[in-house]
Amino acid sequence: HAKMQIAFRGRMWNAGPELITQCNLCLAHGHFNPVMADVHGNPVKVDAEELKTLALERWQEQMNAWHVEHEELRKQR
Repeated sequence: HAKMQIAFRGRMWNAGPELITQCNLCLAHGHFNPVMADVHGNPVKVDAEELKTLALERWQEQMNAWHVEHEELRKQR
């Protein structure tokens, strides 16, 4: 889904539970600047907190839009 992709430091990432969880695991283990794979599988050193924040924002934005759309369709039935 193109709507779920985010640009971060010149690379593309899929914002979603997998990326958010990976960032959370890195942060929980003290890896604040881990190397992670972007959407193309390229290894990139990132700021895990910043990437997580962007991913969470995009994820929630898309989930809210999906919810609104779902509610509108439900009302039309």
